[in-house]
Amino acid sequence: MTVVVVLANPPREGLVATELAESTPLTTAEAAELYEAAFRDAVLAVDRSGGDLLVNYPDEETIPESHRTDTPPEAELRALVADTLGGTEDARFERQVGSSFGARAGNTVTHLLREEGADSVAVVTPRTALLSRTLIDAAAMKLRTNGVVLGPSTRGRVHYAGFTEPIDFDGAFEAPALPTLANRGRDAGLDVEFVESLPGLATRADLLDTIPLLRARFAAERVVPDYTAAFVHEHGLDVVVADGETRIVRD
Repeated sequence: MTVVVVLANPPREGLVATELAESTPLTTAEAAELYEAAFRDAVLAVDRSGGDLLVNYPDEETIPESHRTDTPPEAELRALVADTLGGTEDARFERQVGSSFGARAGNTVTHLLREEGADSVAVVTPRTALLSRTLIDAAAMKLRTNGVVLGPSTRGRVHYAGFTEPIDFDGAFEAPALPTLANRGRDAGLDVEFVESLPGLATRADLLDTIPLLRARFAAERVVPDYTAAFVHEHGLDVVVADGETRIVRD
């Protein structure tokens, strides 16, 4: 069974999804709300899959002072998980350790594989749209016969990174992470496989990719991420092309 680690920050205004607020019609509060929706969807996807959920949270001291509150990050994320799943009995919470995303992901993956004997460990974040139970389970199947399984995203990023053995994580998640992680896997003597590509949810370009995909799935009555889809619907977000310019609009 794969341990799926959701690396997340508490969804505080001005702390998360700041690039969306700077480059789209979303305010800083709405961008944080979208990050929270994506976090909830990631938690739901893992819970509905055959994987084990582990939420990796930051220390309050690692958060910029202007974004600190009286509620510790663990408690804030734990409350969201409880509200999303109806409790936290099936979730585990561990503190992030490391000075960069790659260090934090690598430390968690290495600890779980080497110290706790996990068969496989995967890393995801709330910066991905359309993460689903079926994708997580498909990746878990591939991890039975491959040492590294990657989910490509746009512009060389990854939305899913699964491992059965540690690799050299130093700088591995720096852009473009996809070829770096693949090369690090091969350098460690591991077979590398891939799962479905998904758009991100961090930049204006990501929303230009994600919104039409969500709206197409609405129209086709296909499965969509519950909270992210509700956010797009409630805020009337859409993508239009006018005078040769592609723009994000809202009702």
